Amino acid sequence: MTTDVETMIVGAGVVGLAIARALAMSGHEVMVAERHDIIGSETSSRNSEVIHAGIYYPKDSLRAHYCVQGKQQLYEFCDENGVDHARCEKLIVAANDAQLDRLDAIKATATGNGVDDLRRLSAAEAMQLEPAVFCTGALLSPSTGIVDTHGFMVALEGHAEAHGGQVALQTDITSIEVRDDGTFALTIAETDVVTAKNVIISGGLHASNLARTIQFSSNYRPPETYYAVGQYYALSGPSPFQRHIYPMPDGAWLGLHATVDLGNRCKFGPDIEWIPEIDYTFKPEKLDKFLEYVRMYYPDLDESRLHSDYTGIRPKLYREGEPVPDFRIDTPTEHGLPGLVMLFGIESPGLTASLAIGDAVTDIYFRNSA
Repeated sequence: MTTDVETMIVGAGVVGLAIARALAMSGHEVMVAERHDIIGSETSSRNSEVIHAGIYYPKDSLRAHYCVQGKQQLYEFCDENGVDHARCEKLIVAANDAQLDRLDAIKATATGNGVDDLRRLSAAEAMQLEPAVFCTGALLSPSTGIVDTHGFMVALEGHAEAHGGQVALQTDITSIEVRDDGTFALTIAETDVVTAKNVIISGGLHASNLARTIQFSSNYRPPETYYAVGQYYALSGPSPFQRHIYPMPDGAWLGLHATVDLGNRCKFGPDIEWIPEIDYTFKPEKLDKFLEYVRMYYPDLDESRLHSDYTGIRPKLYREGEPVPDFRIDTPTEHGLPGLVMLFGIESPGLTASLAIGDAVTDIYFRNSA
């Protein structure tokens, strides 16, 4: 039975677009279905835009592997395609003497991931680099950076389209059916249908809901996605920092950090709150707690310079307080359906890892067709 398209990707966020680019450049006929009227309007555009070094993640995890590989690819891609970015560096700071040993543990984890450029700094050395910072010690990450995420996504889209790929906006895939011949019928907005030989679910916040519409012959069940919202405040006027400033991480949360964007604007965030459903409402009543976190490393923060900026929601594969799982890329090996690849819980460092994830998904299809 023929299909309308060879490979349908659901979700035109940064990861979906990176997969589309890699597949299209490898000769696949690719279409990306995006439910909104612009690309990357959810998790991909509501984050810190940081290019992560690969410091925190467990050794041999997908997060670590794809972050370290993707970081190098991302810098090269930006250089080659004129995407605005900067290697602005990052300081990870200890707020008191009790946290100093944790700096050494973080450095050891980073080394295990192949990140060997971290430098341990004394408090005096760190505050010489960033006079507005308070700390008792720090780590300097030279390979951490910042990227124009929208510019990056536009470039990915352009590459995919230059190799025959298409991005269909306002195309909301509401269910997926496996046909008798093993191909897929995707329902658009509960009325129209498009068919595909292969399907990739890269739907971020919506991935689990869409995956549950598929009938699996095995005992496979898609994972649940939980929502964690974070809000950002921006600082008016010049940034007090030249580098990103990160406090000690709290589990998978990297702390309420300061980032310096490409226009030398400083913003703080995200904080974290677990929510039952998608809701981007900004909550100004959380400001006092926000200030408490920031003043641990920036005691001279002038509250009058702060203004609310935006919120973002991350797709989590765990509930608050549970152990943090790795990225999930479920292939026919896990669920038993040839041609179907599903990505779950691709949050930070998904932006940094996106090109590496695109290559990995492309390899899955060529490996399975060999």
